[in-house]
Parts: sequence; structure tokens; C-alpha cells
Amino acid sequence: MLPITLLDESLLIEVFFSSDDCDLDDNICLRIIESCPEDEKVFKHEESQLYLTRKQARAFAEALLTAAQKSEEGSR
Repeated sequence: MLPITLLDESLLIEVFFSSDDCDLDDNICLRIIESCPEDEKVFKHEESQLYLTRKQARAFAEALLTAAQKSEEGSR
């Protein structure tokens, strides 16, 4: 798992297969950890976890790749 940092490194995103939940359809975890002052928080809690199905994870990944491609094309 390669963590991704955003917002001046105050937001850490981890994406991983949750082997503890392998019997569930939504076993891909998107964990968001936020370390900043309370008045700057984007999320309500310091750590949030969203569980995705394979189909949702692929759709999310494809949406990100499409947006990145359009950004590259727009920068030329």
C-alpha cells in the first residue's frame, strides 16, 4: 500500500484490500487520515474509512485516470 498525501501533507489516503472483510463485496478500503488543526479539517473525524466494491473501486480509478488524462491534454 502506497499512501498518497494531499493538502500540504495534512491528508493521508491509503487504499487497500481488506483481507479481514474478504467475505464481503465491499472489501476495498479507502482510508483517509487527517492531521491538521480542528478549524482546518475537511472531514469530521481524524480517520474515516470508506469500503468499496470491486466495481466501485474500478469506476473510481477510471474516473481519476480520465480526469488526469484530460488535465494533461489541457496543459498542452
